Amino acid sequence: VQLQASGGGLVQAGGSLRLSCAASGRTFRIYNMGWFRQAPGKEREFVAAISGSGGMPRYVDSVKGRFTISRDNAKNTVYLQMNSLKFEDTAVYYCAGAQSTIWAYWGKGTQVTVSS
Repeated sequence: VQLQASGGGLVQAGGSLRLSCAASGRTFRIYNMGWFRQAPGKEREFVAAISGSGGMPRYVDSVKGRFTISRDNAKNTVYLQMNSLKFEDTAVYYCAGAQSTIWAYWGKGTQVTVSS
């Protein structure tokens, strides 16, 4: 599966952005999908994930209550709605896909910059 993330940009602290990740292939629904991010000078970290059916969303503690992951299998797309953005959310965001516990498929990142 090939993944293409979009929707990043520059936003003020407290603002919102919605990231999208479009996937190729007819079997999108069998993949667990996730979002990761990497800030300058830091390691890539897990942000959120969702199962193939759209259930079982999970989040890193730092974004709980502010970010929402969702997917539309008819559109082969996974979303990350980001509200109440903070300066520390600034990073390159990547979407990823997995059929098991291994994130085997990665898209190119999209830059999110939050100004304080």
